[in-house]
Amino acid sequence: MIDLDDTDRAILRTLQADGSLSAAALAKRVGLSQPAAWRRVARLEAAKVIKGRRYDLDAQKLGFDVTVFLGIKLATKGRVSLMDFERAVSAIPEVQLVQHVLGLYDYRLKVVARDIADFERVLRRRIMTLPSVGNVEANVLLSEEKRPILI
Repeated sequence: MIDLDDTDRAILRTLQADGSLSAAALAKRVGLSQPAAWRRVARLEAAKVIKGRRYDLDAQKLGFDVTVFLGIKLATKGRVSLMDFERAVSAIPEVQLVQHVLGLYDYRLKVVARDIADFERVLRRRIMTLPSVGNVEANVLLSEEKRPILI
């Protein structure tokens, strides 16, 4: 774990809110010079506190109106079964997130689809045919609120 001071936390909060800020804009918002701000950002990236930079896309505006969270219980649970499942599920473009979890299910997936019929096709033709898939539970997303990590 990395030690964070108040300035590091301010940088992280600012970047969570708007990761597209220029070096000058970030520095101004956190009260540092531009080189000092970017030295801190580089340190946070090197420590893997900042995992990457990316844009959040609006799935609905891109035609994906349905988001479903799947709980998947594998029928077999050997190391090879887990690796085979993870490799296969990661190749499905509609699967946006794969989480190996502890509890009722072995995996939790976030799946996007154009509509319910499209989701059913993805479920039947792609997900249910994956190695070791046993039980599947689907939860359709009704609404979502993004919350930043508290730092």
